[in-house]
Amino acid sequence: MTSKNSSKNKSIGVVGMGSFGTAIANMLAEKNPVVAYARRAELVDEINQEHSVDGSPVSENILATQDPEMLCKSCEILFFMVPSSAFQEVVRAFSPYLYPYHIIIHGTKGLCLNLPKGKTLADMEVIKREHILTMSEVILKETVVVRVGCLAGPNLAKELAKGQPAATVVASKFNEVIHHGQNLLRSDKFQVYGNSDIIGVELSGVLKNIIAIAAGALAGLGLGENAKGLLISRGMVELIYLGNALGGSLKSFVGLAGIGDLVTTCNSTLSRNYTVGFRLAQGESLETIQNTMQEVAEGINTVRLMKTFVEGTGMRAPITENLYKVLFEDLLIEDALQYLMKYPFSVDVDFL
Repeated sequence: MTSKNSSKNKSIGVVGMGSFGTAIANMLAEKNPVVAYARRAELVDEINQEHSVDGSPVSENILATQDPEMLCKSCEILFFMVPSSAFQEVVRAFSPYLYPYHIIIHGTKGLCLNLPKGKTLADMEVIKREHILTMSEVILKETVVVRVGCLAGPNLAKELAKGQPAATVVASKFNEVIHHGQNLLRSDKFQVYGNSDIIGVELSGVLKNIIAIAAGALAGLGLGENAKGLLISRGMVELIYLGNALGGSLKSFVGLAGIGDLVTTCNSTLSRNYTVGFRLAQGESLETIQNTMQEVAEGINTVRLMKTFVEGTGMRAPITENLYKVLFEDLLIEDALQYLMKYPFSVDVDFL
């Protein structure tokens, strides 16, 4: 006998059918019917008629819609898988149809600005913690939903789509959210861990993208594995300092969503952020790279935001600061690397 609150065979909502959203929708559809929200009418038709997304087959257990109200009425548990640049806008579109009984688990590795009305990042001399929202904070700010979770970890969508073994972390202050996420997603090929530090897990997924761009650049310059080992270990230290300053705990950064995701994205040609760095090192401009990528590389905006945040705190984050100059101020990658090699790191680990 299943409990009244069991999620077995209830429809589960997925908002956003990019590569990661589609992979998660397929995994959810192995156990439950899925209602998927997509903006494009032609994609909704393709999912419902052809059971495919941009030509790739998806489960027949997925029903697509363009109607937020229909999805919210059909589903109590929603997975938001939307790029951070559109996240707030999409959450606002769903907000009128969301109630406190809903549970939202998001899988977006990005940050959102929370600035005074009429201000942009360029207008701000100093960015403080209250000017930055993680995606769970956006949900709490824009809706009446209370039970919020985050999905993070080394989850390369192309590998998930092939059914290759992987794991993820569901983070939430509510054990119930973690248990739902585990029950819905866990399978023989997909392990799901729990973590109560949602902010730390969100920040791990966000900040590692900075280091992934730098790792791609090293690979693009052909600089070898020793240099990458140096970058990942120093990047880990920087990620921990930035993460602590933003309110995350050390245990999240040294877990699957932190070091696990960092190692994966710093070594994978499937990673969008790694690809940005690699192509930059090959001499392409940032504008060209962005215009020819199918999906957003979240790390680019994260570098911009974190550079401004670091300046306001008086901290130093040498990898982030130099990557900003490479992306936005035409500093040569070779010069940035020289600077980092000469940077006076004297202590290996000083945060434990």
